[in-house]
Amino acid sequence: MERTDSHEIILKKEEATALSLELKKALIERPITTKDKQKIQFLINGLGDKNGLIRRSFAESLGLIGEHALPGLIQALRNSSNVTIRRAAAKTLKLVGDPSALPHLHEALMTDKDPVVQGSAAGAMAIFGKTSIKYLLKVLNNPISSEMQCGLASWALEFAGKGCTEILKEAAKSDNFKVRAASISALGSQSEYLEDNETNQILLNSLNDKSPEARAEATRLITKINQPELIRSLLIEKLNDSDSLVRKSAVLSLISLNHHDTLFILKEIALI
Repeated sequence: MERTDSHEIILKKEEATALSLELKKALIERPITTKDKQKIQFLINGLGDKNGLIRRSFAESLGLIGEHALPGLIQALRNSSNVTIRRAAAKTLKLVGDPSALPHLHEALMTDKDPVVQGSAAGAMAIFGKTSIKYLLKVLNNPISSEMQCGLASWALEFAGKGCTEILKEAAKSDNFKVRAASISALGSQSEYLEDNETNQILLNSLNDKSPEARAEATRLITKINQPELIRSLLIEKLNDSDSLVRKSAVLSLISLNHHDTLFILKEIALI
């Protein structure tokens, strides 16, 4: 075992392998509920091992330890100089499943320079459902958020928003076009067909949103409204939208309707 200048422990291969075998045996025989800080820190340091299977063994054990592992995992996520440990800490917080980690996962998504850490943090946030939505919307509302950060927050919102229709409806009325677009997308992912009249109206109104991102999302999802003739006529109108992304979305949605004259209409428009 070696210690770096930052006092982090680097496990030797044989030490990591032995500990991994011990942990697997312990997982089978009995749950790990120890409050031993030294052992917990040892497991957290093991998240930096180069062997992915060993890292997973450590992460599963920390997940079983639960809330007692939270302080050390949060410290590792925020301050470890080892990017592998920061990535694994975010993923392990998902296994622990304690929503008190959300502010720290949000911080990692917004401030960590490593895109994998950002993605791992967003993925962990998504499992907390309704509780995580306000943090994901903060990312979308933040003017300094990068396109990648907003994309990750939008992706996570689709998972976190399951069963949170009312919150998403309200967010779809936001003044921020990124929040509107992400909320519309999350609303549309709720089910194969949308039967809620208010949600349907939000989608229909969003076809004329001033933001092309919101219009594109609405155009992509509007086929979930079970009114095929109305939807078809609206999509044909969107083929003349000023934004190319919206026009592309309209073409793909029209094709998905599988109407007998869709190809004819698209060929006619292509000739104009």
